This record gives sequence, structure tokens and C-alpha cells, in this order.
Amino acid sequence: MSDLLRDEGLPREGIDQLEDTALPFSDISEAFARAAQQRRQEKRYRADPGVESVAAEEDSYEEYVPLKKRRELEQQARSAKIRAAAASNADGLEPELDVGPLPPAPVIKESLLRATAKARKDKPEETETEKQMREEAEMLADMQKRTALKGVKELAKGVEYTTSMTTGWKPPARIRRLKEDDHQAVRDQFHIITEGDLLVPPVTAFEDLKMPPAILRQLASKKIKKPTPIQMQGLPVVLSGRDMIGIAFTGSGKTLVFALPMILLALQDEKRMPMERGEGPLGLIMCPSRELARQTCDVITGYTQALQQDHYPELRTMLCIGGMDVRGQTEVLRQGVHMVVATAGRLKDLLHKKRMNLDLCRFLCLDEADRMVDMGSEEDIREVLSYFKDQRQTLLFSATMPITIKAFAESALLTPITVNVGRAGAASLDIIQEVEYVKEEAKGVEAVSVHGGKDQEDRMHAIDSFKASTSDVLVATDVASKGLDFPEIQHVINYDMPNEIENYVHRIGRTGRCGKTGIATTFINKNQSESILLDLKHLLVEAKQRLPPVLQALYDPMEEMQELANKSGRKGCAFCGGLGHRIADCPKLASQSREKSRTQKDYFGAGGFGGEV
Repeated sequence: MSDLLRDEGLPREGIDQLEDTALPFSDISEAFARAAQQRRQEKRYRADPGVESVAAEEDSYEEYVPLKKRRELEQQARSAKIRAAAASNADGLEPELDVGPLPPAPVIKESLLRATAKARKDKPEETETEKQMREEAEMLADMQKRTALKGVKELAKGVEYTTSMTTGWKPPARIRRLKEDDHQAVRDQFHIITEGDLLVPPVTAFEDLKMPPAILRQLASKKIKKPTPIQMQGLPVVLSGRDMIGIAFTGSGKTLVFALPMILLALQDEKRMPMERGEGPLGLIMCPSRELARQTCDVITGYTQALQQDHYPELRTMLCIGGMDVRGQTEVLRQGVHMVVATAGRLKDLLHKKRMNLDLCRFLCLDEADRMVDMGSEEDIREVLSYFKDQRQTLLFSATMPITIKAFAESALLTPITVNVGRAGAASLDIIQEVEYVKEEAKGVEAVSVHGGKDQEDRMHAIDSFKASTSDVLVATDVASKGLDFPEIQHVINYDMPNEIENYVHRIGRTGRCGKTGIATTFINKNQSESILLDLKHLLVEAKQRLPPVLQALYDPMEEMQELANKSGRKGCAFCGGLGHRIADCPKLASQSREKSRTQKDYFGAGGFGGEV
């Protein structure tokens, strides 16, 4: 015992005193505890003299009691009070029950996974219509992420224009004084749909467009007495300097909407400062095919010659297409050219070789813009835009401009005005459409032809002979379906149904032009896909045409998707404009996706043929 007490630091005299007295063991234990406590305090004081506050805190220290133990003690106290209250009640006394506040319920923190699962469970189940709408919205959003239709240099430098081009043209004062409701009444009368800010009023007479008398005489010689709906609204928009997206059915007169303002722009510049050798052009029109470019150039030349007959300055127009002698085009450029109508390939070649420049060009029109993009000319257009030195007025025209191409095209335009006459992709109501079921072996005819395998001279000869009525029948591929104008053509026969409804609309649009009635007959059979036949069926119904029994008998899934069309506010496919399917089942989109994956380039060192070395 003495050794143990000595180890705890108890003084020697204290140990002897404890041994001499016969104290009980409990008293000795208590003395032992006091001695140990005193020794610990002395050690702390020696180590740090300023620990009085710490010692005071230790005196008030309360031992930690676990939560479980505290709840047991509270429950025992509560039970004792309840028993006491019960005993008082047995003695006839009023019970005084005060068990105190109940302990708080334990809080269980909900995990993120549990919360997500609960949210999904509480969310109403998605209907099939809502699912299809969501999928379509995702597909459209993905397609609209394409790079803006701007020049490479403009994209690299972040060039942004803030104001539209300015011109000196204004509508007559009596038209400007009308209220917007009056302008809208005119648009409604001619089924003109406009979108954009600060709309320009429509003009219903060529005389109110302030054009030279020579232009009016040339219009009269072509039996064009009053503007068509696309011209009523489109010409004022372009003449005022605004960018524009023009959508109208084939044969509606779109060419004059961009040709006449470009001619007047060139005339104004020539009168201010004559064109010198090597300069120009001031205006540029790009077309998807050589035939369409040639036809457009002929239209422009007719009006410039009429101006020259009235002693206006000469305006030179150059046709820039493949298959023609480059030396002749170069000679025109040396003289100085005011306007150029071109296809992308030859135009790129001349720009790259620096035989032509776009330093002065302030007017650009993409005719059949969606066809050019579909044909893979998107990068060609972007490269051409890189040669512009300053801001330009940009116009895009087409008979079919689905929502995806329209949104993509808007990236190149500044505060554009969209002028839409009829649904994009709709057929002209002046065409009587006939659809016949004809076996393959029952077809056959001899005629002149136009297709991509012929050289340019043969193609021009075939078209000229057909226009001159020396040939009664022209057999052609889709090369002849894009914008070509045959004024006297009465009947278009589709020997086979094209794979895309847009091509069908372009084909039959060769007749029924400029208010004349035409007939389009189409042969169908079991070789056509059900998707294109459904598109054809809906197009005929929309144009109030006779529906053949073979199309009436087709199962139409779009009838079940009517609710989806009503909720989304969009009929048919948003990509190609077909009314017989939705974008998820679009054959054109599927075909382009396959073609894109097939033509993707690869190189050595980038996962190409070499692989890992």
C-alpha cells in the first residue's frame, strides 16, 4: 500500500500517518484520490502558471452523457411522475400530470438518390404524344446547332453588323400614311405571311415602286400587268435595303423580286460613278444549277437592254457557270462587270485565281438556297462569303424552306423579314395534279433530254429547242426541276415518283406558272416507299385534288398523331416539309445521315488506315 501511495506522489509523512491509523479502506481510497488530484493540479501549475481559468472550467465540468442514456433517464423520470399522479388519483386528489416536453424525433437526412427517385415517382407518367414532342424538339435543337452561315474570316474575327443597308427608296407617301391594319388587310387578302421587325408596307402596283419607264415597258411586254403576292411584299422589302427570306411556290415570280432591285442598284451606282476596267461586280446571284443560272441571267439581260434603249448607261451582266469558256468570262471581267449570276464551282475558281473580286459587292442572293445546302454547297457558300470586304444585303429564296434550313439561313442575315406566300413546300393551286397507277413495262416515249451526264452545249440545245416548241417532249432528271421557266408548258409527267416530296413539288412546278393552269400527271406503283406515297396523299388533300383509290387505301399513321400536330402547332415533318410523316421518320434526314457518315474524311495519324504505330 505504501509503495502505491508513494508512486502517486503522496508525501512521506502522510503515508506514515495513514499507516499508523487504522482507517477503513474506503477512507484510504478517498485520501488516495485527493492526493492524486492535488498532484495533477500541481503539475499543471508548474507547466503553465496562467491556468487558473482552466482549473475553474474543470471544476464546473459535467461528464458527457450519451443520448441513449439521457433518454432512458428522462423516461424513468416521466414514469415516476405518472405513477405518483396515479397514486394521488387513488387518494381522491386532483392529479397533477406534468411529464415535460417529449424528446424531438430523430431527423433522417434524405439522400440525393432517394430524393431523385421520389421526384420521378411523383412526376406524372409521360404520354406517347408528349414523348414524341420532346424527341422532335431535341432533334430540331441538335440540327440548329450548325455553324452560322457566315464567311470564315467573319466568324474568326467575330464581325457583327448592327444596322441594315440603307437605300434612298421609300414607298409613295399615300401608302406610308396608311395604318398598319390597312397594310395587314392587304397581306391577308393575298395570303401573305410576314415575320420580322419594322415591316415594310406592301405595294400592289408596279407604278408605285418608282421604277424607270423602260422597266415597266419590259414588264408589259412579258404580259406582267400587276405584281404577284410575293412581289407585292418582297419588292418593297428588298428595295428598302432589308435582308429577306422569300418562300413561295414555284412559278410565283420570285426571280423579279431579287433581279429588279439588283438592276436598279447597279444603275444608281453607274450613274454616280461609272464602272472602270477590272472593277465589279456590285451584285451577285448564286444558283444551284447551270440551267437556272442561265435562265436568270437571260431575265436580267432583257431588262438591262430595255434600259439601254432608253439611253441609260450600259449595265454588263456575266454568266459564271461551268462548261463555258473561261477566257470569254475573263474578258467581260476586264471590262468591268455590274452583275454576276453564278454557280458555286466556277465562282470559287475565279475568286481563288483572283480573276474576280467581291470588294465592291453589296448585294447577294442565294436562289433555291435550301437546294444548294442539300447539294453539299454549304462550305462553298461560306468560302464565297469570305471574299466580301464589307457588309452586304443578303436574300434567300426558295419554294421549299423547312424550319431547320430557315433557322440556319437566318444566321447569315441581319434582322431579316420573312415573306411567305403559302406553306413552304406546298404545291401551286394552279396545277391540276393527276396520279395514275402504271406498270413499269407500260411506260415509254422518245424525246430530247437533259441530265447531268450531258455536256453543257447539248443541255442548252435541248432546253432551247423545247422552249422554242421545236420539240414536243422534254425528258429530264431533277436538273431541269429547279427554277427553270417554260412559259407555254401545259403538262408535266413524272415518269416515276421521286424519293423526296420536295423534288415532286419542284418537278410539277414547271407548269401552272404566272397564273396559268397546268396539269401534272404522276405514275406510281409498288416500287415507291409508303412514306413518299403518304406525303403525296397529304399534298393532294391540301391542294384539294382528286385522291386515287390506291392512296385512299393506305394506312395513315398521321391520323393517330393529330393530337401531336395540334399541340406542337406544326403539321408533318419539320425537316423536309412532308405532311405524311414526322421528323423522326423522315427519309430525307435518314438519307443525309447515311451519306454524311459514308463521306466523312479520315487521315493517317487520326485513326485512319495506319492505326497505332
